[in-house]
Amino acid sequence: MAAEVLQFHEMGLDDRLLKAVADLGWSRPTLIQEKAIPLALEGKDLLARARTGSGKTAAFAVPVIQRILASKQTVREQAVRALILVPTKELGQQVQTMIRQLTSFCSRDVRVADISGKADVSTQRPILMEKPDVVVGTPSRVLAHLKAQNLVLHSSLEMLVVDEADLLFSFGFEADLKNLLCHLPKIYQSFLMSATFTEDVQALKELLLHNPVILKLQGSQLPDSSQLQQYSIKCEEEDKFLLIYTLLKLRLVQGKTLVFVGTVDRSYRLKLFLEQFGVPACVLNSELPVQSRCHIITQFNQGFYDYIIASDEQSLADPAASSQSTARKEKKKKATEKGGKAKDKEYGVSRGVDFQNVANVVNFDFPTSVESYIHRVGRTARADNPGTALSFISHTELSLLAEVEEALIGDNADSVLKPYQFKMEEIEGFRYRCRDAMRAVTKQAVREARLKEIKQELLNSEKLKTYFDDNPRDLQLLRHDKDLHPAVVKPHMKNIPDYLIPETLKGVFNPLRGKRRKRMMKSKPEGVIKSSLKKNTRGDPLRSFRYTDRKNRKGKGGES
Repeated sequence: MAAEVLQFHEMGLDDRLLKAVADLGWSRPTLIQEKAIPLALEGKDLLARARTGSGKTAAFAVPVIQRILASKQTVREQAVRALILVPTKELGQQVQTMIRQLTSFCSRDVRVADISGKADVSTQRPILMEKPDVVVGTPSRVLAHLKAQNLVLHSSLEMLVVDEADLLFSFGFEADLKNLLCHLPKIYQSFLMSATFTEDVQALKELLLHNPVILKLQGSQLPDSSQLQQYSIKCEEEDKFLLIYTLLKLRLVQGKTLVFVGTVDRSYRLKLFLEQFGVPACVLNSELPVQSRCHIITQFNQGFYDYIIASDEQSLADPAASSQSTARKEKKKKATEKGGKAKDKEYGVSRGVDFQNVANVVNFDFPTSVESYIHRVGRTARADNPGTALSFISHTELSLLAEVEEALIGDNADSVLKPYQFKMEEIEGFRYRCRDAMRAVTKQAVREARLKEIKQELLNSEKLKTYFDDNPRDLQLLRHDKDLHPAVVKPHMKNIPDYLIPETLKGVFNPLRGKRRKRMMKSKPEGVIKSSLKKNTRGDPLRSFRYTDRKNRKGKGGES
């Protein structure tokens, strides 16, 4: 007989915290929450591994808030009692949001400050002078405040949390973290939360934890095939563009989709390529201001956009990047001096950021490490939701695919990538259009697009910040998927002639559907629109990938 799940109300939590949990709609704790929260409340150090989307943030946030509420019943003095270290600014904002939601009924007793943003240290000083109970930040930013004496922890800190611990060293925070530890008291409770157990996590364990309880939950780092479908398809550079065009333009991919590429240039090249065919997409990369990045993620979660093209440079870089040779560093420095936009080293899209209800992840460029693959694909199939991951593999990436498959088979034989049997000859008719579009997207066009978008986003982020603070509704009207148009766009490319659509897909794709939907949007009330759109997204988001006999194909098309 299976043991009964320990419920939130059986954990001895404060009533205000329980009320916030109920407001969030959490009927029962996830596995990591059920195991970690009682141990944390007993005062034990924790090293917890659980896959992305498993509720790790709440697993440490709930005991942190509970302990602060308990201590305030006896000690009235205001002080920083908890420090939460995160590898990226985006994750810092996400953690702060979660804590604010959990403290909605005790916000006067538990205050949280996120200092991971890009504001000057001096600008954030007044926030820290008020001694918030919980401080969230990246190691480098926290260390800067400790050195400036804006933050004093050696006498008051009771809890230290390291979220996404497997990423801190890979993001180059090893030295900052070691320096930061000198400013902490000798005794405090520590939590390390991670999606993977790497050598870096073991090193952190030695540094921070004292006789920890190790929770290695959910043996597989990714959900099994009943929840997450993983596919790979071998295709070279031109075929990658041909395939992504077919998937998005013919609406074979349904639902919100993250497309991962290797570099900032690649993200703009793909955006401009899709612009040629009237397919709107947002670009997310380390060059954009942090406020813009967070706004894009928020709007994506709210359903404003279907596609984000994310350049995941950090995870695609050489893992030994933090120990680059001096010559290489000098070269990079000179390149920045020549006028290149400096990238934000505390940026991360595939890592830890809570993209909500992502139906599909497409690896346009395959990641260069197993950890990166797990973090990318972990953006979909979160909690109990289904998801699909499709990876494009060129001949140079076959060895990387083998590494990932070996790790996944060792982890769980059911997590392997299945070869995707897509008949490329069926879409040969689109090839000349794709070649035309690729020729139009020149290096000069990509360069101009990068500059144009950065200027636009800086304007949105900085000059209009005060206006948007006063007029938050207008911020919703600010879109990030507008056409950049530095490349020549041929109007006829937006339409697909009927004779080009493969016979096997004619039952799935209707070129007039988009126009019909626009008419519906004008004539139908909002509730009806939502329900009609939901009908189109039922079932497997990539269902039309599977080539079966033609009769079955037409039957499936009728469903949508």
